[in-house]
Order: sequence, then C-alpha cells, then structure tokens
Amino acid sequence: MLAVADQLRPEGTRAVADLHALGLRVAMLSGDHERVAGMIGPQASIDDWRANQFPEDKTCAVDELRRAHGPVAMVGDGINDAPALAIADVGMEMGAAGADVALETADVALMADELDKLPQAVRLARRALGTIRQNIALTLVTVAVLAAALAGRLRLPPGCCSMRAPPC
Repeated sequence: MLAVADQLRPEGTRAVADLHALGLRVAMLSGDHERVAGMIGPQASIDDWRANQFPEDKTCAVDELRRAHGPVAMVGDGINDAPALAIADVGMEMGAAGADVALETADVALMADELDKLPQAVRLARRALGTIRQNIALTLVTVAVLAAALAGRLRLPPGCCSMRAPPC
C-alpha cells in the first residue's frame, strides 16, 4: 500500500501569520478533497477554507468573499484558477511557471513560487500607494499655491478679455 498526502509548506503558516498581521483575512479555495483542505486550513490558521472547488466554484467564492469582506486578491497558478484570477480585484500568479492562461489573466506575477513573497508584495503595494497619494497631494498643493500667487500678482487691464481686437 502506498499513501500520499499533501504537506503544508514550511513557509505557509508564516505567510498566513504575516498576512494576518497586515490586517488581511485569508481564504483557501482548493480543488483538493475535503479531508486534505480540512487538515491544511486549520493547521495554517486560514480564516476560511473551501474544498472540492472547480473553476466556477472559485469564481462564486471570490464574489461571495467580496460581498462579505470587500476587495479580494486571488492567488493561483493553474488553469483552474484563471477565471477567479480574472474576476478578483487583484489577481496574483505564483511562480510565473504556472499555466500560461493564469499568467496572462493575473494582474501581478510573482516570479518566485514562495508564499513568503505574498506579504512582501502587499507591503510593497501599500508603500507604493502611499507614495502615489503623497505625490498627488504635493502636486495639488503646488498647483494651488502657484495659482494663488499668479492670481494675486497678475493684474489684467479692464477690457482685455473682450472679444474685440485691440487697437493698433
């Protein structure tokens, strides 16, 4: 007799803990049998896990999670993940060696097939968004200051804005 079982990746529990520390909920949508997902989910401290998921089940689950919790990021690497990657707010393909359709569908392709990269990607995206917001605020303040300075210093003579041509 030969027994084979999926094992939780060593970095999996740490990645889930890091995502929780960032204030994120973690759900697992697995095509695996209920017993396998039922063992891995709680072992990794995953908030919500679902087993026996076909592609259409994963898209329905992404919609349900969005309605319940807000924006959803979907992480996957296979053909079965592509529809859910497409409808998620952010689709992330792991390893860039997965199925071509998953790579083409995803918004983000993480080059390494390491779960540790997920929290790093979230931190990097949040930092980039903060920088973008700061740049927009600084630009608006600069434009407002320059417009106020221009309005205060530039005095237009009466009648300069009429439609008639100026006298020669």
